Amino acid sequence: MKAVEDLGAMPSFSEFYEAINRRPPFPWQSRLAAQVAREERWPNEVGVPTGLGKTACLDVAVWWLASQADLDPEHRTAPTRIWWLVNRRLLVDSTAEHAKHIRGALRDATTGQSANGQTDDVLAKVADRLRTLSAVPDADPLEVIRLRGGLRPALPTDPSTPAVLLATLPMFGSRLLFRGYGCSNSMRPIEAALAGTDSLVLVDEAHLVRHLIRLVPDLADCTRSARSILGGLRSRPQVVALTATGDAGHGNRFDLDHEDAQHPIVRQRLDAPKVLRVRRAARDAARVMAQEARLLLEKSAKKPTTCIVFANTPATAREVHGLLSKPSRSVGKSDVLLLTGRTREREAEKIRDRILDRATGMPATRDSSMTRDRHLVVVATQTLEVGADLDAECVVTETCGVRALTQRLGRLNRLGNYDHSEAVYVHVPPPKRRGRSVAKNGEWPVYGDEPRSLVRRLDAAIGDSEGVDVSPKRVTDVLGQPQDDPGRAPEVLPGLLWEWVKTTTPPEGEAPVEPYFSGIAGASYLVALIWRAHVPPSGERLWPRPTDREAVSVPIGEVRDALKDDETLCRLAADRVSIESASVDDLRPGDTVVLPIDRGMLDEFGWNPEASSPVVDVSVISHGLPLESAAIRRLCGLAVGDLVRRALGIVPDDEDADEADQVAAITELLTALEDVVPFGWERAEWEQAVSSLKPEAVIANGEVSRLRTRGEAESTWRSDALDETSLSPEAAELVAHGKAVAKYAKMVAKRLGLEERLVGVLETAGSTHDWGKADPRFQRWLDPHRASPVLLAKSSTPSHAWNATRRAAGWPRGGRHEALSARLVDRWMATDSHHLEPLMRDLLVHLAISHHGSGRPLVPPVADVAQSRVAGVEAAHSLDVAASLEMTDWNQPSRFWRLNQELGPWGLALLEAIVRRADHAVSSGAELGGVGDE
Repeated sequence: MKAVEDLGAMPSFSEFYEAINRRPPFPWQSRLAAQVAREERWPNEVGVPTGLGKTACLDVAVWWLASQADLDPEHRTAPTRIWWLVNRRLLVDSTAEHAKHIRGALRDATTGQSANGQTDDVLAKVADRLRTLSAVPDADPLEVIRLRGGLRPALPTDPSTPAVLLATLPMFGSRLLFRGYGCSNSMRPIEAALAGTDSLVLVDEAHLVRHLIRLVPDLADCTRSARSILGGLRSRPQVVALTATGDAGHGNRFDLDHEDAQHPIVRQRLDAPKVLRVRRAARDAARVMAQEARLLLEKSAKKPTTCIVFANTPATAREVHGLLSKPSRSVGKSDVLLLTGRTREREAEKIRDRILDRATGMPATRDSSMTRDRHLVVVATQTLEVGADLDAECVVTETCGVRALTQRLGRLNRLGNYDHSEAVYVHVPPPKRRGRSVAKNGEWPVYGDEPRSLVRRLDAAIGDSEGVDVSPKRVTDVLGQPQDDPGRAPEVLPGLLWEWVKTTTPPEGEAPVEPYFSGIAGASYLVALIWRAHVPPSGERLWPRPTDREAVSVPIGEVRDALKDDETLCRLAADRVSIESASVDDLRPGDTVVLPIDRGMLDEFGWNPEASSPVVDVSVISHGLPLESAAIRRLCGLAVGDLVRRALGIVPDDEDADEADQVAAITELLTALEDVVPFGWERAEWEQAVSSLKPEAVIANGEVSRLRTRGEAESTWRSDALDETSLSPEAAELVAHGKAVAKYAKMVAKRLGLEERLVGVLETAGSTHDWGKADPRFQRWLDPHRASPVLLAKSSTPSHAWNATRRAAGWPRGGRHEALSARLVDRWMATDSHHLEPLMRDLLVHLAISHHGSGRPLVPPVADVAQSRVAGVEAAHSLDVAASLEMTDWNQPSRFWRLNQELGPWGLALLEAIVRRADHAVSSGAELGGVGDE
């Protein structure tokens, strides 16, 4: 990694943009970059119409961050993390693809994988600068993380790592408020730190962004006495709305100017012809939208065309899709697809590939020389309103507000390549209020009363004509300014925030966080659903751990309506690994429910409570086969109980297990699997999954036994709260592990620009955080054969033996070694002349007790009959403290309170995150190289 003084001149934004995109930037893009660099902050709003390259805001943010790499870290104002938020889950996300493209271009320019001369030189310079910001030598210059369904979310390597994170508003807002959706309790402080500090938050066309914009300063008011531990504005998020229909006052909004209007490509897109007409319907919106879509297709019967039909709800979208899927002679051949936000990634991927096909799909980058042989119709909900770089020739839309209509029209003739394009606005009366609808009588859900005034303006603009021009240049004049009301959000009070920061044991009946960033009316309470062939009993762990690729997020009310009242559900417990039983009434927002694949309720287009066919278990594709007869029967209908028992070596008590018989049973089982293709699987997909299985049984304790895939490395189970397994020598030895974590944490702190005393405390915390593992019982647990001559921090014990070795060692179930570490550190400071001020002493003890997410505000005690003592390590080797884990540190709550008051909730969480992510990196065998050698 190059030193800061060797970085050389920073390329201009135009040079960087052209190197990334192979074309020069639009005038507004260069002007925005210059303004951000000059003023060292972003405007409140970037008011650029859709279709004019708004994703370039990512390029601007990455370039600005790289441009400040040669500054002293404490003087840097460009945030390390760039969040791109949308208001709902996107299944066609051009911004995510662009972020990955930037990452790949920067990486390739410095690895010799591309050869573009001057372009590579520009990208290499930017990549080198970004690398100097990270604590890890030779790290990727930019990490890109997409948070889809909130399960098993990825994290930046550490808080100093430049990163782009793509997420929904609820996924960011919940993390900001220490209640991250999909996060275990123990990981919530890290997630809060990564959202609440050193973050630029770009919100794409979010109707409810106003609540988030107000929330950030309100939270600052709740922590007014706390000091800022990062320079400039980096101690709290910087929120920017990217919207053509915004609310910022004069001087806070960035807009196009006369230079943009003269640019030929910009002018073509601003003038792109789009004719909108209104169709009124007394009722039955789905039928009328289908009729209008057919009429548009009939006009192009001799030349196949593309059409998007926007429905306001998944139920209406399914109904329209069903109607349009029926054959029609007048329309001709058509492919009709359905895409909603309640589609699992496996199914969405297939739909997305068809929509984005450069020959037959409707991407803005479509090859115009390719001819179609049939129409393409996509029926979608709001999931295509933003983030989708699509270019359709026709659009039909259900009643909506100004913002939504502007966005939907943005998918029509997006680049101005068509001489004529048409849209139909189907206006239906508001539905009668019933059930859980938040709309009032006479209002439309989500859009309130706004459609009533919008259709009047459209009628006036159309007059006696057949339609009105709504090109981007004229759309605001025709539609008028938005008149939507986001409603109110509840007031954030310091006492409420104090309850949220207690992440170890969240208070019962606490306030839900979503109304505070989405508003009371806009809050959407979701649960995640996944489908598995093997659903463990309560108390066991789910294998493999769920990922967001297999999850569907559904409003909790719909899930409750679809399930039986007396149905017992399996959901992930707070550790996000173990299974617990729950009733339908027990469901809470953010829960993850595990359904058996034969429960149905999912089809090729996503969540469908009426579907009864088995669901594909996508975990089998990448992780292997559960060796459990009921799971295999669910999966492919085979009754193989005897084969499974033999494969697992289960024989009568008077017989000995025969390894050869086990191998023969597995071979026979694999042969039987090859002869079937489960419902919903493609033959090639199933054959590949079966052929990838390793012909050996992995017998686990506390989770299902299985056949792993050949490509999966031998691994041990880990949870966020207990991460004591490692195969890395540097991570395994206790003293070496502490030194490595100290080295890593110190460099992260220096890269972020923290003051020297905080850097020193973090370094010491890295060295001391695992002192409690010196307990002889813990050492017997890590090293049951007493093979190591030195104290260990990690173990190579496989997962299936983990609990057995714990019991044999005498370590109490649920016991936390962090409590002993904190006890030793506290004793060490009381007897050693550290000259640390009281706050820093509090911080050092807290960083020890919280390094697995506990101690916020207490470490729960466990039954422990031990009367022994545990000796200190290194500098504290002459000290010892009581080893009983029944003892409670009643000073910790007040210590935690003082630290929150002085450093702020997110400042304290950031310091915890530095130590914990350093611990994670070292435990994973990260190559530290020269980290900390400066």
